[in-house]
Amino acid sequence: MNLLRALATVSGMTLVSRILGFVRDAIIARMFGAGLATDAFFVAFRIPNLLRRLFAEGAFSQAFVPILAEYKSRNGHDETKRLVDRTATTLALVLAAVSAMGIAIAPIIIYVSAPGFASEPGKFDLTVAMLRVTFPYILFISLVSLAGGVLNTWSRFAIPAFTPTLLNVAFIVGALFFAPYFHPPVMVLAWAVFAGGILQLALQLPALARIGMLPRPSLAWRDPGVRRILTLMGPAVIGVSVSQVSLLLNTIFASFLETGSVSWLYYADRLMEFPTGLLGVALGTILLPSLAKHYSTDSRDEYSALLDWGLRLTLMLALPAAVALALLAVPLIATLFMHGAFDANDLFQTRKALVAYSVGLLGLILVKVLAPGFYARQNIRTPVKIAIVTLVATQLMNLVLVFPLRHAGLALAIGLGACLNAGLLYRKLREQDIYRPQAGWMAFALKVGAAIALMTAAIAFTVGPDAWWVAASWQARALRLTGLVLLGAAAYFAALWLLGFRPRDFHRRAA
Repeated sequence: MNLLRALATVSGMTLVSRILGFVRDAIIARMFGAGLATDAFFVAFRIPNLLRRLFAEGAFSQAFVPILAEYKSRNGHDETKRLVDRTATTLALVLAAVSAMGIAIAPIIIYVSAPGFASEPGKFDLTVAMLRVTFPYILFISLVSLAGGVLNTWSRFAIPAFTPTLLNVAFIVGALFFAPYFHPPVMVLAWAVFAGGILQLALQLPALARIGMLPRPSLAWRDPGVRRILTLMGPAVIGVSVSQVSLLLNTIFASFLETGSVSWLYYADRLMEFPTGLLGVALGTILLPSLAKHYSTDSRDEYSALLDWGLRLTLMLALPAAVALALLAVPLIATLFMHGAFDANDLFQTRKALVAYSVGLLGLILVKVLAPGFYARQNIRTPVKIAIVTLVATQLMNLVLVFPLRHAGLALAIGLGACLNAGLLYRKLREQDIYRPQAGWMAFALKVGAAIALMTAAIAFTVGPDAWWVAASWQARALRLTGLVLLGAAAYFAALWLLGFRPRDFHRRAA
């Protein structure tokens, strides 16, 4: 399979999911605004979502996929199927117990994760009630992650990439049609999370059956492959948790700031997740299986060349996205979220957080590309050490920046921490001779910089004043924003074309 085509497939499916995600958030913003109810839900959803990113899409995927690829390359179908069966059974049992415990100690979790809520009993009780509904999501989504890892290893990228769409569908349908049947109405969002987890898992099962990898119960704690996965998962939790733990700590900081701070950070983070998902997650998804296969066959030159390909694509696509996100902050937020209870103050407060986040977008995406360079080699220690340094540095920046910049300081600390993480990962890849840059990087970077400058000029001269975006109708905003995005993209890619870039230059076969 051509990896560029695979990237387009994964990014395309992710785009559908992200668009529905914005529809979801626009509906939530319109119906519930940015206040007590949404602060409660976002905290209640953030806890299982954090665990999802730490264990399901984070530590588990990074530990499971390289070993699965090794089994597929070396051990044959029957041994690989046995590994999938035993891993799925172990994962399901452990996470069922974790979900039950999370439901039981929900008040304690909220005391720890959002201590500022304790001073408002109504807000605290609502958050606890929502957390008890959303917590089982970690069980469903972890099994979804296992299924996605298997499908990606078999180069079936489309279904796993499309799967998150179902969570957004559950949110949209629940908020629009079932909110009046809940008390308070915002509780419908928690039940949408629960339903979305079940729907995502149900979509994956037929695809697994088609490749002969549908898991069957088989408990074998002492299976060598399962034990290797569990051994790698322990330290991998730390290695992939930096940004997620930082977001949790940011929630703690934000819970002490003025009401709405948690929501402003959430809406800004949602906009950041758009390019992060389209580029970072998509690249990491398609790179890891091929890197693991190159490592299992000791193809060092191919391994390094594949990393170089990923880094060039990241620079070419993530850097202009970061600049455009900052330039179009007001148009994006006004068009997507400024409806109903979401007012002009929410717009400008969210813009502060989004501009701060955009500073670190390149770092956030680079981490998604560089970290698989270690995990595909089953090297956990190096990313763990870097993660610890990054986490400490991020929290020190939080303490320094939160006072002058309030919630925007918390967003800036996350972005700067991601850049530090990416820089340290890159340095270690070079020191350990895992990655050797291919020729032509200087000319490549200069051409990308020139194209970004042209794009910046095109957007800056046509974006218009903030006051227009506040006063305009939704239809006028949407039409003008579409024009700005098309203009910026046309200016950027036309410049790249004139400077000699061609799609065929980035074609690369999967391992």
